[in-house]
Amino acid sequence: MANSGSVRAGIDWTMTALSNVCIALASLALIVLISTFGWLVFGRYVLNVTPTWVEQLALLLICYITFLGAAAGVFEDSHLGVTFIREAFGDRVEAILVLLGDVVLAGFGLVMLLASIELVQFGWSTKLPMLNIPESYRTLPSAICGGLIFLFAGMRAGLRVYDHFAPAMAKGHN
Repeated sequence: MANSGSVRAGIDWTMTALSNVCIALASLALIVLISTFGWLVFGRYVLNVTPTWVEQLALLLICYITFLGAAAGVFEDSHLGVTFIREAFGDRVEAILVLLGDVVLAGFGLVMLLASIELVQFGWSTKLPMLNIPESYRTLPSAICGGLIFLFAGMRAGLRVYDHFAPAMAKGHN
């Protein structure tokens, strides 16, 4: 059982690292988005030549910012939720409802992943206008987000179940 603490720490470290990568990539995409709009304003009003690719790149970057941020929000448990109903019940019922919420969220992430994979495959032969890259680059972040939501919420649910049963299993080994 002593090894379970190091496994738990490794899982926590890995999940935190994945969330941090999501936040870093979303932040980088935001910097690129702001920079390209700066170029748009400069090109339009100073050079009198409007760069037409900026709008398509902005739409692409917004997808990455939104979906990567949403996945990190699920990991950090900072997404919008109504908690007063589950808190009105006792601790035991609240724990079950929290676990149920994690399981439902993991299921949603799995469905999102599978549906988004179909979109990525479908759009691979279509090009984004002005950028000349596959349309799938716009739907790829939803697949990544679905996979991460499934991973983050599923892992959290699994750890909640483990934390509930670990003390009983430890007593059985003594």
